[in-house]
Order: sequence, then structure tokens, then C-alpha cells
Amino acid sequence: MHCCLAFEVPLLVYEYVPNGTLFDLIHQSQLPISWNMRIKIAADIAGAVAYLHFASSVPIYHRDIKSTNILMDEKYVVKVSDFGTSKFVAVDQTHLTTLVKGTFGYLDPEYFQTSQYTDKGDVYSFGVILVELLTGQRAISLDVSQERNLSTRFLACMEANNLDAIIDTQVSKQAKIEEVIEFARLAKRCLNITGRMRPNMKEVARELESLSVSQLSANVTHAIEEANMYEAKSVLVPNIDYTGTSGDSVASTSDAHPLMSTKF
Repeated sequence: MHCCLAFEVPLLVYEYVPNGTLFDLIHQSQLPISWNMRIKIAADIAGAVAYLHFASSVPIYHRDIKSTNILMDEKYVVKVSDFGTSKFVAVDQTHLTTLVKGTFGYLDPEYFQTSQYTDKGDVYSFGVILVELLTGQRAISLDVSQERNLSTRFLACMEANNLDAIIDTQVSKQAKIEEVIEFARLAKRCLNITGRMRPNMKEVARELESLSVSQLSANVTHAIEEANMYEAKSVLVPNIDYTGTSGDSVASTSDAHPLMSTKF
């Protein structure tokens, strides 16, 4: 982001991001989002917010984390944007007391009740994004016949041990059940009604990075296994003698290869 001073009123100039927002990718794009990509996006966002909280010279609370504020460049690398409601905080400061601001569906209920914003408010909002990635559903449903708040529906499914009822079909097809459960449990912890019970963004980023690395390692292992299987199937089968009379043929078994018994 740059500041343009060529006009009477200074203008902010943002980097062009051809792939729009994460909201566009999840809810408006016709392209399927792979499980790998969902994990990477989540890990990248968590890393960026963790940097704001812990690694910047002055800690920053974003206060409006949502999928429309996550921009995607040409390689789908995420960029956290819109710092209009963000606040600098002193290193020894535990919370901000402010007028409640944020976006319905992502707003920390504890902040809504107390007007005290902590870093765990960003954690809650990020938890909603995790659920969006997991379910492919909007933070606030347009269907008035059901509970409109996605986080409420998600937590109810988790409580009923009925995660299958809400996760995206694309996730069901591609992801291992243990990866989905780990991802969902992290989202649930981020959405804890009590702020102090939520993990901080550094812990969230670490867990997602671990899941991403584990998933990448599993993919590499699977690729190696497939390559070895293909190589095994490509082993030259010894020549077979066919002899017989009256059109009958009998294979000599003296040089038979074990692979001959395998059906392909």
C-alpha cells in the first residue's frame, strides 16, 4: 500500500489483486477450492494476524477480520487488508475499551457485551473464517428458515458430533477425516464464548502450519507410493511359451512371474 500526494486530498493506493477477496473465492467463484488450498490460506492468514499481534514494533488489533478483508493475488497469496478500525496497543495493555465496531457474524460476543476488545477478538473473527473455509457457507446465512449465524450452527453440529451435516462436499471428498476433525476442533477453540479460553494467534498459526506441513508430507508420501506402484507394475514379465495342439494353448509355468497372478 502506498500514499499518493499528487492530489489535494492524499489517496491510498493499493496493490492490484486480480483474484479478489477470500469471500469471492469461497462464495462466488465456480472453481472448486482444494483442501490443500484451504489449509494454506488459513495458515497464511493466521501468520499475518499473529505478526500484527506479536511481531510488529507496536502490537495491532485489526478488529475487523472477515473474508471480504482477505485479498488474493495472482498466486492466491493472501493479504490482510482494511485497517480502518484497527488500533495500536501498548505492550503492557490487555484490552481496549471502545464503542463496539465490527461486522455481524464475525463480531466477538464477549466484546459485544463488555465493549472491551482484546487480541482474542481477532481470534474469534478468524475462527469464523476457518468455519467458512470448512463449510463453504456464509458467516450470515441468507436463508431465514434456519439459524442465520454460521458459528452457532457449526458449534451445534460439533456438540452433536454431526460434523458431516455442515462441512463442504469438496472437503468431504478430498480431506482425511482426522485432518477435518483437527481443523474443526481448532475453529471451535477460536469460537469459545470466553475470550481467555481461546488460543492466541501465535498458537493458531503454529497449529495450522503444522497441519499444512503434515498434509504436504502426506501428499509427497502418497506420490512416492504411487510412483513405486507404477514402477512395480511396469516390471518386464518374462516370455511365456505357448504350445499345444488343435488350437489349445498352455502357458509354461517354469518362468512364471509372481505379478502374473495380479489382476489389473
